[in-house]
Amino acid sequence: MKALIVGGTGPSGPFLASGLIQRGFQVTIFHRGTHEIPEIGPEIEHIHGDPHFRETVESALGDRTFDVVIATYGRIRFIAEALAGKTPCFIAIGGVPSYRGYFDPTVNFPTGLKVPVPEDAPLVQSEQEQRFSWLIKSTEDAVLKAHPNGVVYRYPYVYGPYQLVPREWCIIRRILDKRPAILLPDGGLSLMTHGYAENLAHAVLLAVDNPRAAAGQIYNCGDEEQLSTRQVVEVICRELNHPMEMISVPDSFGSAARAIAIGGSINHAVMDLFKIKTQLGYRDRVPAVEAIAKTAHWYVEHQPEPGGEIEQRLQDPFDYAAEDKLIAILREAQSKAQAVAARKVERIAHPYPHPKEPGLTRDHRNR
Repeated sequence: MKALIVGGTGPSGPFLASGLIQRGFQVTIFHRGTHEIPEIGPEIEHIHGDPHFRETVESALGDRTFDVVIATYGRIRFIAEALAGKTPCFIAIGGVPSYRGYFDPTVNFPTGLKVPVPEDAPLVQSEQEQRFSWLIKSTEDAVLKAHPNGVVYRYPYVYGPYQLVPREWCIIRRILDKRPAILLPDGGLSLMTHGYAENLAHAVLLAVDNPRAAAGQIYNCGDEEQLSTRQVVEVICRELNHPMEMISVPDSFGSAARAIAIGGSINHAVMDLFKIKTQLGYRDRVPAVEAIAKTAHWYVEHQPEPGGEIEQRLQDPFDYAAEDKLIAILREAQSKAQAVAARKVERIAHPYPHPKEPGLTRDHRNR
């Protein structure tokens, strides 16, 4: 059996490749060749080419056919069209930003996304509404048009090794720099679905194991257990043995604390996993706390260059002087707020009656 992974060197790629090999597939990866990683061993064939244009895809792959194709990278609509009729199992990796309101929560009423977001929630319907989201949604349509029995996965934020925008580094670098405190937008209490790379690969491979059940379906995926931003900070601080004070800052106060929020948003974006759990039997391979800890140690061992490409993508200036100024402002405001005298409200017992003897219509507190 032959399997093709388009991409293969990103966060979930090595887990996909090893999972396919374990299932008896001869694995080939198709990518540009500009990013090689040691986890992709010599037993895996490489095809180097550009996966962003139909003509370059067709030129690179020729007349080859595959039992399974997993497209994680490139312009997937063109890859799907180029491979129409050349595989019985085409699996496309899309993303959750196709949901209306993911980037602009104000387009929904009430503001924001449902919690959780099911697969049949409204999607962006036009390029004018939100171009990036519309491109994801239109790619889903193109995939299922070219492959009616294909499968589409809507990836959330992916964490683990080789993430191009590793949000965890915003926390890890501050720990390595011995910062005593970290600013969290609105207390870091927002929830957004994350997926550890190994868990997401497991979710995708379930479609290989259950082709009839998965045919023609679209699935949300991600970790079963979701942690708030604050909880992620707690886990990483404990794992790297450096406690930091977590200081809540109103999001409206500015951008000094915003880089730690994915997409700069503090709105909830929690995906409903009921469909993939009931149809394909998904369960996490790695619990969230363990996965975050593994991720933290990997980035300690593979630190991005200060001010380099990854930090530029994160848009985190690591401007500690600005953070300290904001912390001082917050502490002053907190002190002034606590000094405001409020009318004391007399504490009352809870409203449920507790009669002391049978037959009374009212208890001893007249409840």
